[in-house]
Amino acid sequence: MTDYPFEPRLRESIRANLGRFAARAQPDDTLRRAAVAIVLARDPGSGQASVLLTLRAASLNRHGGQYALPGGRLDAGESAEQAARRELHEELGLALDRGQVLGRLDDYATRSGFRITPFVLWCPPEAGIIPDPSEVAAVYHIPLVELASPEIPRFHDNRNGDTPLLSAHIPTLGHEIYAPTAALLYQFREVGLCARATRVAHFDQPAFAWK
Repeated sequence: MTDYPFEPRLRESIRANLGRFAARAQPDDTLRRAAVAIVLARDPGSGQASVLLTLRAASLNRHGGQYALPGGRLDAGESAEQAARRELHEELGLALDRGQVLGRLDDYATRSGFRITPFVLWCPPEAGIIPDPSEVAAVYHIPLVELASPEIPRFHDNRNGDTPLLSAHIPTLGHEIYAPTAALLYQFREVGLCARATRVAHFDQPAFAWK
């Protein structure tokens, strides 16, 4: 089993892999713009590298009670990268500058009408996570060793479309997560950790994620 110590060598390897990757923009301009942050952070328990995943507050109108990456809609005049960093600050209290952005992945079009642009960021170990309870019910450190599992991804028959549903079983959570979050984490694994130009935008989401 591969270890992923939270150290500069890992950061620069991921930065280089993302730099060689030709990320694809979603051309449908009718979709609303959104951005998410795939944040690499030090797991305080193991010292290993992990990705931050949130459980959204149940009171939220959109996707309440679901697992998600920090992120949200673009404000007027804002770039996707700016939106990802702003949302990260608002949700988790992490103020990361442009130098902590390692790269980006493919846009992903959701059934709920959004075009999500994912950015990968490195969180310095001294940065403290302070979740906003109005938006975030819980924060999880998902070890990179779990994302590297050969059990990810899983594919499921899709009654509502022509492409399969994609999911990922996350032991830290104790159950399955689905696209879009699972698809974005899978592409991060493939591109950032394994240097494979794997595309995921064609995988569908389950009906509960459409709203």
